[in-house]
Amino acid sequence: MKLQRLYSFLKTDIDIIEKELITAIQSESALLQNASLNLIQAGGKRIRPVFVLLSAKFGNYDIERIKNVAVSLELIHMASLVHDDVIDDAELRRGKPTVKATWDNRTAMYAGDYILACSLEYMTKINNPAAHRILADTMVEVCIGEIKQIQDKYRFNQNLRDYLRRIKRKTAILIAASCQLGAIAAGTDEELHKKLYMFGYYVGMSYQITDDILDFTASEKELGKPAGGDLLQGNITLPVLYAMQNHEIAEMIEKVNESTTKNDMKYVISKIKESGAIDKSYEMSQRYLKKAMAILEKLPSNRFRNSLIDVANFIGKRKF
Repeated sequence: MKLQRLYSFLKTDIDIIEKELITAIQSESALLQNASLNLIQAGGKRIRPVFVLLSAKFGNYDIERIKNVAVSLELIHMASLVHDDVIDDAELRRGKPTVKATWDNRTAMYAGDYILACSLEYMTKINNPAAHRILADTMVEVCIGEIKQIQDKYRFNQNLRDYLRRIKRKTAILIAASCQLGAIAAGTDEELHKKLYMFGYYVGMSYQITDDILDFTASEKELGKPAGGDLLQGNITLPVLYAMQNHEIAEMIEKVNESTTKNDMKYVISKIKESGAIDKSYEMSQRYLKKAMAILEKLPSNRFRNSLIDVANFIGKRKF
């Protein structure tokens, strides 16, 4: 089953957001517009807009209002991807050339900044100081997460707490904010939107851990980039941390660098898989997913809660 089928009843509203994303990045600069459009047209799961919409369904749902939050959150996510690709020197994103590969690093950085500015412009349409404060705090955390990711590259002596804090900032907090801000824009009470924030946080943690697993278990065609690419770029993920509990595998992993050959990486990946690290990582992902489900049990029982359950289960348990 494809993820989109789980929220097919939102298709009309998702289509509105897709069109609005293109409208959002219109610019007098053809270079900026084309570079920004490059990433939008590459597609994506649109997880954050979906969580905005589903969370807003618990309140006074008005797509003309809610779309501003959905577009803003997706643009922030997209801007972070453009910057990430520069930091990681990535040539492919979703199987297509990245902005930095199509143009250059400088253009990519300005495009990322432009997309980020566009996201802020959309949030000004939500007249709620609390929403703006939450978004500002979220962006600060995302930026800190980006810096930490740079500092932690090839730092093989990091621990589990370092990793969890990093993925919180990299992924979970933006999904959490998507849930909370969608609910706030729909006028829900504070207790409800705070619960939705915690749900989004736990789902986001599970989502990123699963993503990090797939970097070793999915094919290059499925990933749209080389398998083991995170490790090759120096990003130490949960499967790597678990695999490094084996001293011999740790010595092998610590030799990985940007010049490591494809065949050598295949061997390292095979050893990580044999170590049991993948299963242990899935167990961690499932623990976060269970916490997310526990939060949902406290929400009003309706069709939209059921959709949140379905989407959370899908992205937390996906094999790709």
